Amino acid sequence: MTAPLLEARNLSRTFRVGGLRSRGTLHAVDDADFAIGAGEIVALVGESGSGKSTIARLLAQVYRPTGGEIRFEGTSLADLRSRRDVLRYRAAVPMVFQDPFSSLNPAYPVSHGILRGLKLHRPDIAPGDRRAEAIRVLTAVGLAPADQVLHRYPYELSGGQRQRVGFAQALAYRPKVILADEPVSMLDISIRIGLLNVMTSLRDERGVSLLYITHDIASARYVADRMMVMYAGRIVEAGPVDQVLGDPLHPYTQLLVAAVPDPRAELAVTAEMTKGEPPKVIDPGPGCRFADRCPLVRDVCRTTTPPLLELRPGVEVACHVAADNAGRAEDSIAAAG
Repeated sequence: MTAPLLEARNLSRTFRVGGLRSRGTLHAVDDADFAIGAGEIVALVGESGSGKSTIARLLAQVYRPTGGEIRFEGTSLADLRSRRDVLRYRAAVPMVFQDPFSSLNPAYPVSHGILRGLKLHRPDIAPGDRRAEAIRVLTAVGLAPADQVLHRYPYELSGGQRQRVGFAQALAYRPKVILADEPVSMLDISIRIGLLNVMTSLRDERGVSLLYITHDIASARYVADRMMVMYAGRIVEAGPVDQVLGDPLHPYTQLLVAAVPDPRAELAVTAEMTKGEPPKVIDPGPGCRFADRCPLVRDVCRTTTPPLLELRPGVEVACHVAADNAGRAEDSIAAAG
């Protein structure tokens, strides 16, 4: 990875939940460390409720971190004081939401959102040139004829077309990193591939980086350069997508990979791996949050939270068992040498 554009250090976010007599703290994100470099797609995968969307909203400044910090191009977001600086950051790191219909105002044509965004975030474009810029970004995401799409209302477009409009709105700001939160999950399978290709073209042709949030392992493998696996608010494995999916080290990642339908393979998900209660994220105690579902659990897993360690070149894993196995492998190599 090149020098990071967007970086999180010990990023955490908690929420107070409960009533007057019983209150607790929900740990949505705990001590997340990651970076996104220039011109790469990083997939963030995990089950629903694992904290993926919370990370996106932290990066988009919808939520404020409870702990840790976010840095963009080396500058902490806590140092962004003026409205101009905040607008500049939000233009550089826009978000594309999961629901393509609710993210567009049904009372206005497509042109409204794009032209309004250009007026707010692109003062370098003269008012008379904004329409041409809107046509350019619509064409870039595969919406043609763009001049006709510009005047259509959201209800006149398909789900795939509406989501492309969302990417066009983000592209109009000249972004450096796009936060794409489940952008294809509400689309038919037959049209998902087209939108995934839009994402790869933004990376390859325009150098835009993307944080692609998904629970779909297959689409992550298709578009991503690197992958982060999240479970119960913690990142448990991260690295190049081929290594993470080709030979996963964390038991949870192994479960995700084994659950991907493959008619040619035998059923790999065992009852031992799928049993157990959902992870406790309200006032969780120490230890690995996957322990109750893990077939390899040890006593240390229930008492000590595993740190995220580099167990292979570029691959980080938070697992006591995987770390122990990696240490034994290194000892064997050293003994053989």
